[in-house]
Amino acid sequence: MDAPSEAKPVTVRRIHALREKVAGWRQVGESIAIVPTMGALHEGHLELVRRAQADCARVIATIFVNPIQFNQADDLSRYPRDEAGDAAKLAELGVDLLFAPPPQEFYPEGFQTLVSVAGLSACLCGATRPGHMEGVATVVAKLFLQSQADRAYFGEKDYQQLMVVRRMAHDLDIPVKIEAVPTVREADGVALASRNRRLTPAQRAQAPALYRALSTLAARLAAGTTPAQAALAQGRAELAQAGFDPIDYLELRAAGDLRPLDRADRPARLFAAAWLGEIRLIDNLAVGNAL
Repeated sequence: MDAPSEAKPVTVRRIHALREKVAGWRQVGESIAIVPTMGALHEGHLELVRRAQADCARVIATIFVNPIQFNQADDLSRYPRDEAGDAAKLAELGVDLLFAPPPQEFYPEGFQTLVSVAGLSACLCGATRPGHMEGVATVVAKLFLQSQADRAYFGEKDYQQLMVVRRMAHDLDIPVKIEAVPTVREADGVALASRNRRLTPAQRAQAPALYRALSTLAARLAAGTTPAQAALAQGRAELAQAGFDPIDYLELRAAGDLRPLDRADRPARLFAAAWLGEIRLIDNLAVGNAL
C-alpha cells in the first residue's frame, strides 16, 4: 500500500526548518522558486505562484507582514491577515512549502542590520514612506539567503520594489534570478492589492479613476513629444476631482533606473500613489516600449 502523500503546503515557521527542506530538494537536484508575500493573498499573488511552478520544480511561498517596512503603526496593525485562507489557496495550487515565521524569528532581539539601495529607494514610495524601501530590501535579502532559491517572483504593480530588489540582489551577488510578472487587474482596471479589501463600497467605485487617469496620460505621452509636466498636472486635477486626497505623487520616470523624465522619449513608466480615505492606492503603467 502506498504511503499517504504529504499535505501541501507544508507550513514551517523556523529558519532551520526552511533550510532543512531546501537541503533535501537540493540533494536531488530540484530547482527552487520563492514567492515573497505579506499574505491576504489575491489573484495577483496566485499568478506569481503559477509562474513559479511553470519554471521550477519546487515553490516556496512566504507570508510575513514585515514590521520594518511600515512607517505608521496603525497601518501595520490594520494590514489584512488571513493565514488559514491563504494556506487553503496555496494548497489548491499545490505549493510545496509555506514559510510563515513570527516576527521574533525574523528579527531576534538585538537585530540592527538594514539593507539600503541608494538612488532607487529615494523617490516615489521611498520619498513618501521613509524607511519603507530599506525594510523591503532587508526582508527580501534575508528571504533570499534563507531559502537559497534559484528564482524569485514579484509583481509589476510594485514596480519600484521590483527594481530595488533586482538591484540589491545584483549588488550583493545573491545568485537568484528576479522574475517580473505583469500587474493583475480587476475588470474595471483596478490593480489587485491586499489593501483593496479595506475599501468601502463608495471608495471601490471611485478607485478605477486611478487606472483611467494613468491610461489617458500614457496615451498622451506615448509619442515622446508631449511635455510631461502639463499632462501630469491635468492628471492630478482629474484624480482630485475623482475624490483622491491627498495625491502623494503622479510622475513620469525612466523604466530602467527611475530617473524623472520631461518626455517619454525612452522606455518610461507612469507612477501614481493616492489616497481614498485611509487607504493608499498605488499603480503604474508602461508608456511606449517600456522595459
